[in-house]
Amino acid sequence: MSHRTASAAPHLRRLFELLAAGAPAEELGAVVAEARRAGVDARDLAEVEGATEAALRVRNTLRQHRRRETELTALFDTAGDLAALRDLDAVLRSIVRRARMLLGTDTAYLTLADEEAGDTYMRVTDGSVSELFQNLRLQLGEGLGGLVAQTARPYASPDYRTDGRFLHTGSIDAGVLDEGLVAILGVPLLLGSGSGGQVIGALFAADRTPRTFAPEEVALLCSLADHAAIAIDTARTMADARLALAELAEANAVIREHSAAMQRAAESHDRLTDLVLRGGDVSDVAAAVAGLLKGEVAVHDGAGWPLTATGGHGGGLTDGTEHPAGTGKAAGGQEASGAEETAGAEQAAALVAAAESSRATAHAVFRDGRWVCAVLAGQELLGCLVLYGRPELDDPDRRLFERSSVVTSLLLLLRRSVAETENRVRGDLITDLLTAPDRDPAGLVARGRRLGIDLDRPHFLLVARAGDAARERLADAAVQYLFGCGGVSAVHEGAAVLLLPCDGSGPGAAARAAAGQLGRLAGVPVTVAGAGPAAGPRAIADAHAEGVRCLRAMHVLGRDGGGACAAELGFVGVLLGDDHDVDGFVAATLGPLLEYDAQRGTQLVRTLRAYFGCGGSLTRAKEELHVHVNTVVQRLDRIHALLGPGWNTPEQTLELQLALRLHLLSGG
Repeated sequence: MSHRTASAAPHLRRLFELLAAGAPAEELGAVVAEARRAGVDARDLAEVEGATEAALRVRNTLRQHRRRETELTALFDTAGDLAALRDLDAVLRSIVRRARMLLGTDTAYLTLADEEAGDTYMRVTDGSVSELFQNLRLQLGEGLGGLVAQTARPYASPDYRTDGRFLHTGSIDAGVLDEGLVAILGVPLLLGSGSGGQVIGALFAADRTPRTFAPEEVALLCSLADHAAIAIDTARTMADARLALAELAEANAVIREHSAAMQRAAESHDRLTDLVLRGGDVSDVAAAVAGLLKGEVAVHDGAGWPLTATGGHGGGLTDGTEHPAGTGKAAGGQEASGAEETAGAEQAAALVAAAESSRATAHAVFRDGRWVCAVLAGQELLGCLVLYGRPELDDPDRRLFERSSVVTSLLLLLRRSVAETENRVRGDLITDLLTAPDRDPAGLVARGRRLGIDLDRPHFLLVARAGDAARERLADAAVQYLFGCGGVSAVHEGAAVLLLPCDGSGPGAAARAAAGQLGRLAGVPVTVAGAGPAAGPRAIADAHAEGVRCLRAMHVLGRDGGGACAAELGFVGVLLGDDHDVDGFVAATLGPLLEYDAQRGTQLVRTLRAYFGCGGSLTRAKEELHVHVNTVVQRLDRIHALLGPGWNTPEQTLELQLALRLHLLSGG
């Protein structure tokens, strides 16, 4: 029987099948052993061995191609991410994740340079489980990453913990140990090429077991690092471009706003100039500014008191008309109470303080919910412009408001010049009235009408005096004080004499209001005596004489710096006044007692007369009254309750005794 050798063909076919199926190298190597067992002769066996070696080479080549294809796919995907770059963090996370996947490492991470701190920090990690490692910061030259950043070259270590090439620090080694890393590969993130390239960070792949990284793995990680550098540079460029566009848009908006502001300023200037040229007044300026700035505007004088206003601001002004300064009136024509006068004075003082601040800064200031701009003539404070209802005022509107104060100052100067001229002419009339009222009364009345003063109309006459050094300032203050009220002033016998129309209040209220405002305008205390109402030349002259006597009495009584009329000076007023209102004085002094006696049939007035008549002796008073001493005490207690605790002071006692004597003489 003859022996026949096995053919090599089945084994060669088997190699092709395994190669097509992508079998591992071990299965390909097993084909040679199977051919040997099958009895393939030596020559054919050599063919099988050669074919197996070729199949292994083909397998390796295919594996490399597939890996390269996978890498290229990853790089193409990364390039696509870069092309559609919207979120830098998302792109960097994708790059780190692909690096970990392609190199098959346990973790991958990316660090960036911190130019301000001068070190590098963890920006993105993938596969990391250690918080300590994720918060590591590396100085240049420290550890593998610090050396990569310093030298701009890739570095790989199969076992970092025992690798002596790197500068180990406690913090870095602790982080690496906490993460459990052993093998580390790091490559730089470079912007630019050659020696001029800038390292902005590093990309790492690391394993928790020893491993030697192949050159192609280093090259792949370098490619991914290049993509990451491009992504970061692109993001920075886009951020710079967005910032530049934003700045350009902002600059464009500023230019448009400035152009609009310039146009509006020109239109506003033309409007205000036209207003002045047409003979407009301060109230017209206030209305124009209110319309331009969409707010409410008031104009106040140098003492803070209102001259004109729009929209209900300015101390009772509601219709934009001039306010008669110093009338002591509240809104609605009623005499202002003490509280209202105090509140008005406080508001005026606050406005003056704000105007002084505006003068010091040369700009409008915001105080107490309103804008205030000083109205100046050189350094003289003529008044202030006040804007309500605009808590926010941009620069163009603020400049418009400040320009309006210049127009206002021009009008106030013009107005004051006219008023001073008119007042000098009218002052001559006042002098003639006071020196020769009976020479030609009809002529004086006619002359007054030609000057706009109706002497037949009731007027208050005020006599004001300050120190000799302030006499000229007081005269100027009187002119300013009478702006817009139809009054007139003159200097006569060393005092300022003011003649102003009656407003429904009394001469005392007019005198007090004038004393306060004249004092603020003149900068010194001013004492004012009021008299009237008086109509006609003779009555006005008599009122002046009474005012002079009242002013002298106020000085004797120590009431300098205030305002009053003769009727308000008690018994002194009775002696000084032309009308000698005895009944009024008695009623004002004993009124509560007289009313109590009339209603209850008591004898409080008689008891008080007896008490004073007996020198304050209770024993003698009870004998004169024929009552028990306790009754006298009870009646005096009732008098104390009705007249107040100061009834038995020396000054009040004097007035009470005079009133009791006048009451007795008049038949009471």
